[in-house]
This record gives sequence, structure tokens and C-alpha cells, in this order.
Amino acid sequence: MLTLFRNLFSPPRHMILLLLATWIGLTLAEKRTERYGVSKEDLNNITYYGLIAFVIGGRLSFVLQNLPAFIKSPLGIFSINPDIFDPPGGLAAAIIAAVIYGQRRGLQLWNTLDSVTPFFAVLSIGIGLSHLAAGTAFGMETDVVWGIDLWNATRHPTQIYEIAASLLIFGLVWLQKQNPHPGVLFLTYAALTAVTQLIIQAFRGDSTLILNGLRQGQIIAWVALAVIFILLEHQMGDGNEG
Repeated sequence: MLTLFRNLFSPPRHMILLLLATWIGLTLAEKRTERYGVSKEDLNNITYYGLIAFVIGGRLSFVLQNLPAFIKSPLGIFSINPDIFDPPGGLAAAIIAAVIYGQRRGLQLWNTLDSVTPFFAVLSIGIGLSHLAAGTAFGMETDVVWGIDLWNATRHPTQIYEIAASLLIFGLVWLQKQNPHPGVLFLTYAALTAVTQLIIQAFRGDSTLILNGLRQGQIIAWVALAVIFILLEHQMGDGNEG
């Protein structure tokens, strides 16, 4: 019981960093949200419901993918272990929750995405910091002079690469002037993030390999880039606000 109590009120450092990034990102997004026709109340609600859906959806997705284990030990569903989580499932749940809220409030999709882009950019920095604090998303073994000692080997500091790239992307997003074409700000952020993943995944030591050695993360990034460029061309071409 004492251990459980400590875990509940002494969250891991990487979780604290994510919470801090969430607060900073939301604060910065609030400063510019009205220029996109989105109220601060709607911004806060979208973030709030999206985060709740992310947490619940990620846990449920993990449970469903590992159902036999949880049938034997159903109380494990309520474990405070952060590793019992599926990020893609959480992201899908968050997107669904945000879309439902936006439709009910009659919000413009692309304007809303532009309004939350600073939040996403800061959260990306927080994710990189959390990876560094937890030792996850680690690099492959290397002999470069800037390598770091992690998991009994000298590795590429991919977490630091991620943090540096996210800081640069945030700066570009924050300094970019408002574009007359809705959605361009968000799609620019998404494209830069996908390019970053293409590069950093080449140095990761924990990448999932498929199809005779291809990195799953890079394949996803290439597909994302293709979709983003199509959407960018569409938005730049006609400037539709929906």
C-alpha cells in the first residue's frame, strides 16, 4: 500500500515533463487562438477532452491487444504502470474526441488545427525530454564522440536529436506569420515533424523492422509526408476554410 501511495503522488520524471509541456503548450496556444476564430474556451475543451480520450483510449487499446493476459489478471487494467499503453490507439481516440467536439461546436477544422499547432509543437519538445529522462527511444550503438552511455553501451543521443529538432520546429511555427490559407500552419508543422522522424529513425536502436529490414517509423513518415503534401497543395490552391 505504501508503494502504491508513493507512486500515485510521486510520478516519474518523464510524466512530470509531459505535464509541464502540456501546460506551457496550452498557455502559448491560448495567446493566438482567437486569430483563427477559435475561442479560448473551445481550445481548452478540445485539449481537455482530447487528453482524456488519449489516456483512456491508449490503455484500452493496449488491453485489447493483450486481452488473454488481462483476462487472467483483470485488475492489471487499472495498474498505474505507464508502459501499459498504446500511443497510436491513444492518438486515434484523441482525434475522434476532438472531431466530435468540433462538429458539435461548429468549428472550422483547419482553423482549429492551426490554433492548436503551438500546443503540438511544445508537446513534441516535452516528449523528447521525457524520452531522455526515461531512457526510451534510444539510439543505436556508435563510436561518435558525442555518444551517450545508455543501456550498457555508447549510443547515438537520439533523444537529444529529437529535442533539438522539436525546438527548431517550434521556433519556425511560432515565428511564422498568419497564412491566409487555413491549415497551412498545422500542415507545415506536420511535414517538418515527419521529416525529422525520417532522419532520426535512421539512428534509433529500438526501431521496429518490417519487410526485410525496413524501419516501420520511416515508412509511416513517408506515407504521412505524401498525404501532407497533397493536403498542402489543396489548401494553398483554393484556401477553403473547412
